[in-house]
Amino acid sequence: MFIRDRFQVALAPVQAFFRLEASSGILLALCALAALVWANSPWGATYTAVFDAPLHLEVAGHASGFTFRELINDGLMTLFFFLVGMEIKRELSSGELRTFSRALLPLIAALGGMVVPAGLYLAFTHGTPAQGGWAIPMATDIAFAIGCLTLVKARVGHGLVVFLTALAIFDDIGGILVIALFYGTGIHGDWLAICAGLGAALWVLNHFYVRNGLFYAAVGAALWYAMHHAGIHATLSGVVLGLAIPARPTRPGREVLEELATYIQGLVARADDEGQRGAQLLHIEEALEDIEPPLNRFVHLWHGFVAYGIVPLFALANSGVDVSGMGLSDLLKPLPLGIIVGLFVGKQVGIFLFTWAAVKAGVSPLPGGGSLAQVHGVAVVAGIGFTVALFVGGLAFAGQPALLAEAKLGILTGSLLSAGVGYVLLRYVARPAPAPSSP
Repeated sequence: MFIRDRFQVALAPVQAFFRLEASSGILLALCALAALVWANSPWGATYTAVFDAPLHLEVAGHASGFTFRELINDGLMTLFFFLVGMEIKRELSSGELRTFSRALLPLIAALGGMVVPAGLYLAFTHGTPAQGGWAIPMATDIAFAIGCLTLVKARVGHGLVVFLTALAIFDDIGGILVIALFYGTGIHGDWLAICAGLGAALWVLNHFYVRNGLFYAAVGAALWYAMHHAGIHATLSGVVLGLAIPARPTRPGREVLEELATYIQGLVARADDEGQRGAQLLHIEEALEDIEPPLNRFVHLWHGFVAYGIVPLFALANSGVDVSGMGLSDLLKPLPLGIIVGLFVGKQVGIFLFTWAAVKAGVSPLPGGGSLAQVHGVAVVAGIGFTVALFVGGLAFAGQPALLAEAKLGILTGSLLSAGVGYVLLRYVARPAPAPSSP
């Protein structure tokens, strides 16, 4: 019983993934709504006062100042990207992306879901000060999207949920590359060399299968600082750190369990040896740790904290758009309209057409045996761009509050449209593909 329970604990991050994303997506929506209500209430000034409150930190004589919002966006969100890095590595090592054939269809779909929205955005904003935000509608918010699919889980097979998850992970990879390449502050070679050295240190920790999280935390903190000074957005240090966590068990599970079975049989034979129970249970626990990869343990440790703490706090700090005095005409400005069209139209067109073309070309069957109508519904849901879209918007329009407010308005509207229309399509329009007939 004890071994079975420990084995289930080792698998808990995988088993709980969809449940966590669904419930955290609901919390995310509530926090976004709360931010909108707060920013437009008679107490709206307190919203700005809270998240723009100046903070001060001094370490070893080095002082720095930042706001509460910057602490969330540039500091705590590093843990969000740390989790993203670990989930990417898990999918690549043992999940749906572990083979080229499995990964190819969501990769192709993700390319369509990035290229088409960015192109549509540029079509609306080319030549304007807003064109630098072209990467905003490329993102898919996995928590929101999975949360939306759970509302119609009877109509959407597990294969389509996995397809959307893999697609969103490739979106994350694309977003990470875009942030690193286009939203830095100018590269500084000396600090970049230090980043490379710290990356090598992480490789050494991974190579020698270091399991203690304190070593990774120390190197990760140094990498954050070095990236900040190198001109690369510091939150990306979380991705590098996540990719460095070992994803394989120390020993084969069967070998460990066979040894434990022999050991436990010996304990049963010495049932009167009560004084050693603590040491015996500790020995069993340490042995079981050999079949639980550090990556699973770290994901299990951080997933709830990030999903229910950091990301909702990020939504609360960044979704408060003051819409007083705004009308329909504000949605028709090039910036918000480009984001709305990119998320709602570009995402579904790009993902659906690229997926359909890949299926027709014989690259892969329809994901999860779904119908084209279901794939279209999932493509619409992928237009929920929230978290990473807001993050990219903050980078693209840093120091330009008017443009940033327009971007947030476009992100919220486009994501809401995608969620609502996607739900209707999957709930009332799409029909599951017919089951194959028996011979």
